[in-house]
Amino acid sequence: MNTIAISRRRFAQILGVGAAAAVVRPNLSLATVPAPRSASNGIVRLSANENPYGPSPRAHDAMHSSFGMCCRYPDEQNNVLIGKLAKLNNVDPDEIVLGDGSSEILKICAETFTGAARGNLVAADPTFEAILEYAKANGSEVVKVPLTSSYGHDLSKMSAAAQKGLIYVCNPNNPTASVTPKDELRAFVEKTPAETVILVDEAYFHYADSPEYESLIPLIKDHPNLIVSRTFSKIYGLAGLRCGYCVAQKETIARMKPQQMWDSVNVMALAAATASLEDADQVRSGRRLISEAKTFTVSELDKLGFKSIPSQANFFMVDCKRPVVPLIEAMKQRNVQVGRLFPAMPDHMRVSLGKRNEMESFLAAFRQVMA
Repeated sequence: MNTIAISRRRFAQILGVGAAAAVVRPNLSLATVPAPRSASNGIVRLSANENPYGPSPRAHDAMHSSFGMCCRYPDEQNNVLIGKLAKLNNVDPDEIVLGDGSSEILKICAETFTGAARGNLVAADPTFEAILEYAKANGSEVVKVPLTSSYGHDLSKMSAAAQKGLIYVCNPNNPTASVTPKDELRAFVEKTPAETVILVDEAYFHYADSPEYESLIPLIKDHPNLIVSRTFSKIYGLAGLRCGYCVAQKETIARMKPQQMWDSVNVMALAAATASLEDADQVRSGRRLISEAKTFTVSELDKLGFKSIPSQANFFMVDCKRPVVPLIEAMKQRNVQVGRLFPAMPDHMRVSLGKRNEMESFLAAFRQVMA
């Protein structure tokens, strides 16, 4: 009979084992962690904005240590991660909701705040499309507002288009990797009527270093209609485990809770996410390695005469000066996967940033395709 006693204390003990193992093992950098495997050998995957270096060594240890807990539901383990996130973001635990990746958070928001009786969804064009599809499935009108000439959100036009409902702001934006200036966003939040909810998706928050960028989590205390979502899929390298969260005032969280799936974040994801927060080097090294890859790749493309939109994320968009769909297929034939078509920008190719050798493979294929 399985007599494992699972409790919050037990979960903390398991995480302690993982942290201890990370201390006694040889010092590791992200580059020495085994690289994630591609779907098939020889494919360079630069299509999904993942972290090519994978999770923290502490996250690896926590995952292994959590195997014995996989027969139990993660109710109490949720609280461990929520407590750490609350402390990290200087909010109360009841101001946080966990999700099966931030995608579940987006789905919950669409189901809670859009629809025929609640209002429309307003989003940029282009932006991350998932929430647009969730809102459509919920019976909502979806209004797309083109980005500005500097690839920021056109907040005045988005405000004008809103009919209660929900305004979605992805910042930094996917697929353009651009940011909307912080002063504009602050003013926008101040002016938006309380009956219109604002969801700011900060999936790429850790990569942004522009003085024009800031997180909006500190504004939540004064704005009950503001929600900020984050994910462990990007810099923390946990895209395959699925763990995300959002921060909002507790009354807003209470409105979202009925749409939340029970126990949607699994024990292993909770263990890995919690341990990742303890490893400051994961963020520091991740930023540095991606920045180096970005500088190298964008510089080489510039030498070839192809300009990229200034990037504040772990991907970038390059203007190919011609329709991108045939180029995507031609790259695929050379074993390099790049981002999908974004119809609002048909001549731009989105490229996720990988390791140096992966970016060299990308450039070699790109030169052949563009010759």
